[in-house]
Amino acid sequence: MKEYLSVKMVSGPLILVEGVSGVRYGEVCTVVLPSREERTGRVLEISESAALVQIFEGTTGVNLEQSRVRFLGRGLEIPVSPDILGRVFDGLGRPADSGPELIAEKKLDINGLAMNPCSRDYPNDFIQTGVSAIDGLNPLVRGQKLPIFSGSGLPHNDLAAQIARQARVISAHDKEEEKFGVVFAAMGITFEEANYFEKSLRESGALERSVLFLNLADDPAIERIATPRVALTVAEYLAFEMDMHVLVILTDMTNYAEALREISAAKKEIPGRRGYPGYMYTDLASIYERAGRLKNRKGSITQIPILSMPEDDKTHPVPDLTGYITEGQIILSRALHQEGIYPPIDVLPSLSRLKEKGIGSGKTREDHSQVSSQVFAAYARGKEAKELSLILGEEALTPADKVFVRFSDEFEEKFIAQEESEARNVIDTLDLCWKLLKIVPRKELKRVKDDMIEKYMAKSSEGK
Repeated sequence: MKEYLSVKMVSGPLILVEGVSGVRYGEVCTVVLPSREERTGRVLEISESAALVQIFEGTTGVNLEQSRVRFLGRGLEIPVSPDILGRVFDGLGRPADSGPELIAEKKLDINGLAMNPCSRDYPNDFIQTGVSAIDGLNPLVRGQKLPIFSGSGLPHNDLAAQIARQARVISAHDKEEEKFGVVFAAMGITFEEANYFEKSLRESGALERSVLFLNLADDPAIERIATPRVALTVAEYLAFEMDMHVLVILTDMTNYAEALREISAAKKEIPGRRGYPGYMYTDLASIYERAGRLKNRKGSITQIPILSMPEDDKTHPVPDLTGYITEGQIILSRALHQEGIYPPIDVLPSLSRLKEKGIGSGKTREDHSQVSSQVFAAYARGKEAKELSLILGEEALTPADKVFVRFSDEFEEKFIAQEESEARNVIDTLDLCWKLLKIVPRKELKRVKDDMIEKYMAKSSEGK
């Protein structure tokens, strides 16, 4: 192990070390300041005789002549063991819950290993979140990556905590109890938000099956780059070595992208759209593509990345690139939020591309696909009629239009809206769809078969 006294430049969170040999990309190093304080760094770029190192704790106090750099010959690692469940860590995986250091069963490189496409299994089976607007119309499928697009001031943190508390695997064909866990990684959040997430999971008992990684807003931006990778490494250990079904919630990916832009600017790279680095698509893909299932492995990793859209702009680079990589999106509506509806999920532009793979007989219920399609169509028609009435007045609406307007109002108040502590069973969600469809004339129900109407609409009346 060599030490170098050849720091030649300091720029923001980066230092340039010259005269190095045998150093690899991504290698971890220790920077020893003249005050004997030690800081951790990671190699960002390497040439024949120089290494560009990012310092996690910042470069304040680094002296060009006296600071020593010691390269450790390994990448950034996270210790893992079955005891990791129920623990809270900072953004780099250090204990943040006053608990003891983890007794490691092994240490894993946070960059992980790419899944061989030939070894991937298709996302399958339903994950129940307890939120009707997701479970009923845009279901989450095991092994899928389904982001939530939010905006400043919208309750995406409340929704994230609710999903973390309530989510569970529904598997009708597997009689064994499924082992389910949640890995929750928060990036660039305030102390109050971090306290809320921890308190919410602890009080509900969900912390026992969860692992929290909390990177605060006043933590170094460099740490933010590592946080999702640390979380996903733990998720891979739980999924593929402990045979658990793991739901990974990453919030807020916009803060992650801002940190990526900050480091790119410090490296003096040529900026891309809105100042973000040109390789941001590849970087985001290296995170999102770590979700999935492997053949002959029981476990799985499902991802819900949450990001806030600056100025509610869906064409902003972060949501735009995320939409290309992931299989759909759940979009939160500012208009619904202003009406007092929680969760304010805008179901019309929302989409789960793998919806049909996780629903139906043996997974949720045989009528799921048909009734969700009919409800979606009726709600869309009601919203169109509402917009028409704003322009031409209510007198311009036909009697059928007025029925669909009533349906859309009831749908928002009774189906989309639910309490933050309310976990709805998927069967209750489907029954609620049938109850709402009673508002619509029978002749307008063109997306559900007659036998389904006879079987489930009557059943929903009995349960009322």
